[in-house]
Amino acid sequence: MFFQKEIETMNRKDLEQLQLERLKWVASYCYENVKLYHDKFDRAGVDPYKIRTLGDLRYLPYTTKEDIRDTYPYGMFAAPMKQIVRIHASSGTTGKPTVVGYTKKDLDTWSDLVARLCAAAGATDEDIAQIAFGYGLFTGALGLHYGLEKLGTAVVPTSSGNTEKHVMLMKDFGTTTLISTPSYALYMAEVATRLGYKKEDFKLRLGLFGSEGCTTEMRDKIEEAWGCFATDNYGMSELMGPGVAGECELRDGLHFAEDHFLPEVIDSATGEILPEGATGELVITTLTKEGFPVLRYRTKDITRLNYAPCACGRTHVRMDKVIGRSDDMLKIRGVNVFPSQIESVLMTVPQVGGHYLLIVRRQGFMDTLEVQVELIDSSLLTSYTDLENLQKLVKNKLHTVLGIDVKVSLVQPNTLERTTGKAKRILDLRKEGEEKAGK
Repeated sequence: MFFQKEIETMNRKDLEQLQLERLKWVASYCYENVKLYHDKFDRAGVDPYKIRTLGDLRYLPYTTKEDIRDTYPYGMFAAPMKQIVRIHASSGTTGKPTVVGYTKKDLDTWSDLVARLCAAAGATDEDIAQIAFGYGLFTGALGLHYGLEKLGTAVVPTSSGNTEKHVMLMKDFGTTTLISTPSYALYMAEVATRLGYKKEDFKLRLGLFGSEGCTTEMRDKIEEAWGCFATDNYGMSELMGPGVAGECELRDGLHFAEDHFLPEVIDSATGEILPEGATGELVITTLTKEGFPVLRYRTKDITRLNYAPCACGRTHVRMDKVIGRSDDMLKIRGVNVFPSQIESVLMTVPQVGGHYLLIVRRQGFMDTLEVQVELIDSSLLTSYTDLENLQKLVKNKLHTVLGIDVKVSLVQPNTLERTTGKAKRILDLRKEGEEKAGK
């Protein structure tokens, strides 16, 4: 088992001393080697060499995704290119991709942290792990690949796509651990059922899911479909990739690797640091990265931090499951709505599946929300009364949670788009409506 007990159970005082030493190093390292940080420090009148306490972190400048895009491709690299041995990048769906680089030491650290995360979730050197993430510039596949190999797990790098072959190999190879997005795990279960398999035909016991949000209710659906123990992990390419935080077998929050990442929670609107236990935007400083260090990176993920030691014995801070992103939050008739709230409701209705789409439109000066969700059984469509009653049930449940009325559309099974990567949950048609109104 890959359990780094000395680090993972370190008392808070010693851990904070280690963090302070590393914060001093990374602040001066960024100032000396990254022009963007040098300029930000100078403009703010901050001297990185005068950091004395962890509280001084509040004086350091924030980093945003726009900073990374503005310095595309290599402007945020702190190490010379001859020391960079790996380059990854985001998908760049909203502009230029965010490009990140790793030194050899960074890759060693990364595989250590992923091995630590996987071991905490229950993976061992006796497992066979099938990776259903797409290989390439995306950090998820290779990050989990090398971490699991360091743990001693046998890795099957099937990548994404060709779901029927995935399912066949999962059965034939005796796969015990699945790595994918939660939505793709559900889709694979659908395909397995369509091919005539039963969950008893598989040896799957553990799911290491990430790259998109997963509510407790969605997790329950996955476990029911596969008969496995599903866990959640957290990371992003700007910070390292997977390995930043992950659930242990108790699933009471995601353990942060606090010896390498220093988290804060802030008010998204004001940028002010929130008190311990408050819910807000997660901000993270990398403490040991050489190739691509970041100071106070605004993740836009909304969560809460819990500093109480876990019953498993680990002492590093735990983060709640991300409830949404500040840029994914929908404001419908003055009410803040997160997709995760809707997912939590839908997953409690046995007649509907795990695939849904939120469509936002603008009518006049008001935003409206339509929730499209697939039925499990298409035979419901033959009974108008049953369909209407189910529609009312879902609508009322959503109203109870959200406090507003939304349109609910029940659609035939297998009609909403499937993806092997991150599920696309929101279709925003407001701009289209504005353009029509302006004609």
